[in-house]
Amino acid sequence: MRRRGFEQRHQHRPHDWYWGDGPGGRHPSHWPRWKRRRQGVWFLRFATVFGILLTLVLGGMAAAAFLLANLAGADGSTALLVWFAGCGLALTLPLLAVALATWAFRGFARPLAELMAAADQVADGDLSVRIEEQGPGDIRRFSRSFNHMIEELALADERRRALTADVAHELRTPLHIIQGNLEGVLDGVYEADTEHIQATLDETRALSRLVEDLQTLSLAEAGQLPMAWEQVDVWELLLDVQTSFSGQADAAGILLEVKNDVADPNQNRTYPSLIIKGDYGRLNQVLTNLVANAMRYTEEGGAITLHAHQATESVNLTVTDSGQGILPEQLPYLFDRFWRADPARSHISGAHSGLGLAIAQQLVLAHGGDIQVQSTVGEGTTFEVRLPEDH
Repeated sequence: MRRRGFEQRHQHRPHDWYWGDGPGGRHPSHWPRWKRRRQGVWFLRFATVFGILLTLVLGGMAAAAFLLANLAGADGSTALLVWFAGCGLALTLPLLAVALATWAFRGFARPLAELMAAADQVADGDLSVRIEEQGPGDIRRFSRSFNHMIEELALADERRRALTADVAHELRTPLHIIQGNLEGVLDGVYEADTEHIQATLDETRALSRLVEDLQTLSLAEAGQLPMAWEQVDVWELLLDVQTSFSGQADAAGILLEVKNDVADPNQNRTYPSLIIKGDYGRLNQVLTNLVANAMRYTEEGGAITLHAHQATESVNLTVTDSGQGILPEQLPYLFDRFWRADPARSHISGAHSGLGLAIAQQLVLAHGGDIQVQSTVGEGTTFEVRLPEDH
């Protein structure tokens, strides 16, 4: 999602210089300074080398033709004819050499020169540089890989900047609250009573959760998150999550149930066998984040349903709520870190970091699965987690 937006924002960036008028691109005066400089250096090198070769070959061939004619004892006209033939050959071969050199320069030297110049610009921190895919197949593939590498570097740099800004924004509110409470106590505005101490402690816990969530997310994205693989009973997992949220759901007036297609979970605890291989704690964290998200957007009198079923080559877990739903234009951003459908709910009932769905997605990906969402405004939302079945 971020990548698509990045490409849209950068599709008309300055690196489009090489898509100019005609097949050869724009006039050299429109080329970037780094390209003109590098092209000029390589052209002078080639011109010098082949100019020397041209002079040596031309003179040598002419002299050789004249000597051969004299040694053969030919008359003046025959010697002159041989001399002219030698001169013609001496001219033809250098011209052929120049043609081959031009082809080599355009096919190999120029693309390599552009690659070297572009690499210099990247080393100087300019990630807007792109090179034209030209030359033989291997050179074209190399150029394509180079451009792709720079695009990934630019995307990573954009993500880094966005993450830095997001973290600074998320840390600012709890830190201001902590600072304000402590300064109020020191200035005598607040009493050092249980209420203000508890409020400050709550904000420190929010900061701790934020740091822990960021660490989990960064490890998951890097593929370095420790996993404890085991046989996981899916129904047991769903029932544990239901038990964890039962008190909160009752207090909010929300019905939280585990739906079983075979038996009524409230009357018969016999569930069909549904086993997957995964990390029980991480999968519990996925469902916990999904249920917590559903609780935030489900009104009193609503319902949240947990369900699981066997699908083709996968086991699917769903969390469905009867909440307010999500606007279609918001769906592509649900799994972005720090994104919230309703920013006003950022710090209700303790700081909500905005990382829950991003973490859930990365944990599901770490299990080799995927997560999808469907929502209808005014009717509710369904998150579906698809996990590989255990063979």
